[in-house]
Amino acid sequence: MRAAVLTQFGAPLTVRELPDPEVRGGEVVVEVVAACVLPYAAEVFSGARNYPLVPPVVPGTGGVGRIVHVGPDATRLRVGDLVWCDPTVRSRDDALTPDITLQGWSSRGDGGARLARHLHHGSFAERMRVPTENVFPLPEPARDDPARWASLGVYVIPYGGLLAGGLEAGETLLVSGATGNLGSSAVAVALAMGAGRVIAAGRNRAALALLAERFGTRVRPVELTGQEDPDRAAMAAAAGGPIDMVLDLLPPSAPGTAVRTAAMSVREYGRVVLMGGVGMLGGADLALPYPWLMRNSVTVRGQWLGPRTANVGIIRLLACGTLDLAGEEVRAFPLDAVNDAIAHAAAHAGPFDRTVLTPSAEGDGRPLARS
Repeated sequence: MRAAVLTQFGAPLTVRELPDPEVRGGEVVVEVVAACVLPYAAEVFSGARNYPLVPPVVPGTGGVGRIVHVGPDATRLRVGDLVWCDPTVRSRDDALTPDITLQGWSSRGDGGARLARHLHHGSFAERMRVPTENVFPLPEPARDDPARWASLGVYVIPYGGLLAGGLEAGETLLVSGATGNLGSSAVAVALAMGAGRVIAAGRNRAALALLAERFGTRVRPVELTGQEDPDRAAMAAAAGGPIDMVLDLLPPSAPGTAVRTAAMSVREYGRVVLMGGVGMLGGADLALPYPWLMRNSVTVRGQWLGPRTANVGIIRLLACGTLDLAGEEVRAFPLDAVNDAIAHAAAHAGPFDRTVLTPSAEGDGRPLARS
């Protein structure tokens, strides 16, 4: 098979021939039809994000694929099924605190690194080996436009955070970092889940205007100044009432003060879910006042990705049309143009702008027709 390989940090990816992956018990081999190229991929491959990838490695965070081999323990998956491949791999020998690796991308601790050595390669390849429990059948509409459905890999991340925070229909959510690729997706998912109002906080005025235009009055944009008290007052004014939950998706470049500003806008008994990258490249820790947390009974939790069931939930939201992919701008690139795809993703990091690699299908970098 052909695959794009990161040979060393700071070097362009190289397309080369690798042995086809072999199916084993508990695993599935898929032909990769479409894989999303994340906007910050260039930062990962340059080494700027200091991710625990070990070159040489085939990167890529999951994707849409067609099953070519199934292991002997699969009872429902069939060769030829179109599936979503979740890159979040968990160890099977500790139900309470499993080790985790993000296949082809990142890992957590020594156990996660050990998993990454076993499932080393990601989706920037014609074929990929995936744990059976990480494969999820896609509905019939996905067959017509699999490149567009690769976007579910972006949507499932904030969906996992919203599930962790227990977002309920009619509640008011504040998305901190709402103007980026993940943050704007969080706005869309929250509305699809029935949020009554979403406060979209960010610095990009054009992106905030796009969110307001796309979703109407249920979205209240707040342009941030970087000053804690005025920004928190603007968030409260936009909410027009209690803020039930805050979801933070700020990138590593954002300061901890921006997280605190949003977090401390939440109501008594409110919830704050941290999913961003603040502090991962150094800088001051997040400082929240003990008396404020205690006396207001505020819940703060971290959430890295989401449970396996989040994949089922996000597929259902897409299948029924509550979460709509039609308005997305999608550009597809063939495997040989992988470095062009990485550069395009970095330059198109705004809301609902997707870059997709199509290792086993056609793609030439032109926008796909909206469905």
